[in-house]
Amino acid sequence: MSDPDTGGRPNLIRRTAFPTSVSRAVVTPLQPSVVYSSPDPDALDDQYEGRARGYTYGREGHPNADVLAQMIDRLEGGQGGIITGSGMSAVTATLLGLLGQGDHIVGGNQLYGRSLRMLTQDLPRWGITSTLADPTDVAAMAAAITPATKLLLVEVVSNPTLRIADMEGIERLARERGLILVVDNTFTTPVGFPAFSRGADVVIHSVTKLLAGHSDVTLGYVLTREAGHRKAIYDTNVTLGLTPSPWDCWMAERGMYTFDMRFERAQANAAALADLIAEHDAVETVLYPGRRDHPDHNRAGALLNGQWGNMVSFRLRGGRASANALTRAAPGLAFAPTLGDVGTTLSHPASSSHRALTREGRAALGITEGFFRVSVGCEPFELLRQDFTAALDAARPG
Repeated sequence: MSDPDTGGRPNLIRRTAFPTSVSRAVVTPLQPSVVYSSPDPDALDDQYEGRARGYTYGREGHPNADVLAQMIDRLEGGQGGIITGSGMSAVTATLLGLLGQGDHIVGGNQLYGRSLRMLTQDLPRWGITSTLADPTDVAAMAAAITPATKLLLVEVVSNPTLRIADMEGIERLARERGLILVVDNTFTTPVGFPAFSRGADVVIHSVTKLLAGHSDVTLGYVLTREAGHRKAIYDTNVTLGLTPSPWDCWMAERGMYTFDMRFERAQANAAALADLIAEHDAVETVLYPGRRDHPDHNRAGALLNGQWGNMVSFRLRGGRASANALTRAAPGLAFAPTLGDVGTTLSHPASSSHRALTREGRAALGITEGFFRVSVGCEPFELLRQDFTAALDAARPG
């Protein structure tokens, strides 16, 4: 049909209505629109002031982010989760949203490397200070608290040494001192540790990892207990532009459908792999919470309800030369600083996530040049047996 305003030529710009249907799509529609049209200024007021539900501008929220947030909300047992552009943007929005100049954080001393950098190098430039303490020792956490402390930040399972925080003691400490307890639940996932129902005030996930599970999206998630905390974090996220992509949210939703199956298979592989690695003479130490020789095995059993996770760490007897030999002898194992993929990946913290620490700082955490973290995937275990046997054989010192 011709449009008389265009000299008889049809106008194709924003005038074609989306088809209506009595049936609905089984798959969530992908909606990449940056902006949404409202009928009039009053309707826009109603949306911004909470009288009506709607979308305005993609940086402030979009349908694909909300669908994904609701899925993770159900796992954590809360509602109103916020999707952010990455795991670190979730950490950033939380800390900058809840803290101000003069505030102090007590953080676990084995947080993700970039979280450690934020606490020790970036936040001090904005007048926010921190002290790092051992989260396996509640007395050490308590001793680090000052009159300016406002927030505790911990990971249930530390990265990369897989130590288990005393979550019961830390939760009790936070309640007694009136502090906000923020838990990064990325390693454990809500299946391994339902952090929200176990007392966390704020729960953070890097959706990039196990939840999405295919190394093809970058997203974060934040869930809060108090509405005021949610608003502060949401406003910070929107103001700083830590916006999640609709495409990434749509892909992560797809990955979430198989999360339970992937996590179960990866955990079974991890338990078997930890035993295999422990028997090899090139290895000095294996760290896996499900093994009885793990220093926090009993605590892990009480907290994780038999969900030991898919992460295995080990320390070679040799140094950098052995580390190089191991990765070169296993081309089928992706040597990549990530975790949570369907395939197994190897990470070398000394040259990746924890390279910003001094050699002495890494040594204090037990991270040597021969230290590796393994994110175990869903491959047939026999394939992993072959790859790791060849790699460890090549890594023997000398």
